[in-house]
Amino acid sequence: MGRTVGPAATRHLAPAPATAGTGAAPAGRRRHGEGGGPALSTESLDDGTAAAPDEETTPPAVPLLAPRDGLTPVIETSTALVEYAEALRAGTGPVAVDAERASGYRYGQRAYLVQLRREGAGTGLVDPIPLPDLSVIQGAIADAEWVLHAANQDLPCLAEIGLVPGRLFDTELAARLAGLPRVGLAAVVESLLGYSLVKGHSAADWSTRPLPEEWLVYAALDVEVLVDLRDALAGLLEEQGKTEWARQEFEAILAAGPPAPKADPWRRTSGVHGLRNRRQLGMLKSLWQARDDLARKRDIAPGRVLPDSAMVSAVQADPQTEGALLELPVFRGRANRRLVSTWFGALARGRGLPEDELPPHSRTGEGPPPVNRWADRDPAAATRLQVARAGLAELSAKHDVPVENLLSPDLVRRLAWSPPEPRDSATVADALRAGGAREWQVELTRDLLTEAVTRA
Repeated sequence: MGRTVGPAATRHLAPAPATAGTGAAPAGRRRHGEGGGPALSTESLDDGTAAAPDEETTPPAVPLLAPRDGLTPVIETSTALVEYAEALRAGTGPVAVDAERASGYRYGQRAYLVQLRREGAGTGLVDPIPLPDLSVIQGAIADAEWVLHAANQDLPCLAEIGLVPGRLFDTELAARLAGLPRVGLAAVVESLLGYSLVKGHSAADWSTRPLPEEWLVYAALDVEVLVDLRDALAGLLEEQGKTEWARQEFEAILAAGPPAPKADPWRRTSGVHGLRNRRQLGMLKSLWQARDDLARKRDIAPGRVLPDSAMVSAVQADPQTEGALLELPVFRGRANRRLVSTWFGALARGRGLPEDELPPHSRTGEGPPPVNRWADRDPAAATRLQVARAGLAELSAKHDVPVENLLSPDLVRRLAWSPPEPRDSATVADALRAGGAREWQVELTRDLLTEAVTRA
């Protein structure tokens, strides 16, 4: 079900969604953690039985159908951009920020629409295609707190167009720390604010121009209640004594900067583990590179140029002629028939690599081996990891925080595999800090990890 647009899009909520900065929920819905007794109801249930007197009945979520201020025109000119930047500068409070990409359609992860909202400025939908430099927006909100949901997903593409926050509140990460069972934007908004967001266009091709009105409504609504959600989550974290935890986590996101390029990205090809030898890996690497070059040149998602499954099948079949390659599924299609010489040439180059240039079976890394091999290679390390995991699981349940947010699983494995010497609380704490753990994580986990590394 998509969001209603057109004539029905004028069905603004009355009253409007929670006033920005208040975190208010619809009447009748008690926000998690608020006081007050349960809502009593004597109405019949669907099966004809009466509701128990102490049973809380949750009112249905109120659907958000249209922006409270109406759908504003997309900002596509420098004049309109400067005007909105000035409105943001004059606004107050945090700034809700979101971006839409064309993952699965275009080659990169660039932003194709940027949504912002601030009290006093309203919502702005900025098209970064004609406006690739948003430094005027950056200057207007540089000192404000930015509110994003799953910030790690959007910060890289925002940085490409000149938008870098100095202060951050990540509502997805805050929901994790607060122990919410579901942390997607729609789920958290419904749980804490009582509104339903229809997530119908998150996987759309946002490079489409002009953008359909229904998509723009969806995009505007994503920042509509983001500041209200921030306030509700901040209240939860304060109640649970986790405000400082969240502050350290948000600062760590900002300090991390853009992610480093992944080594050997071709090894992430789906189905690569079905290849048996280094020669096949060399053929796959060559074919992957040919696909990547073509995808980059055409600005098309690589999987749309040639699916991973087709590449793996071609390597396994090892066709000796272009005709044999054309007999394989996918390659029979009109688009790939025109590219058959490109794909066959890539396979031939990989097949002809000298032995010493073939890729190894697995990428050599600095980290520990796969956990399923620990019992044979180092039984003591396997014991240390088992003890550490058990302790972290108990701590996770006690504080209602996912275990992976208590401490990076990779850091736990590294510590168990190669404990610091001497094995005491101080060296364990130093190892945790060196591995990127925040102070709240160090304080919470060092004692149980010290016990784990001294167990064997």
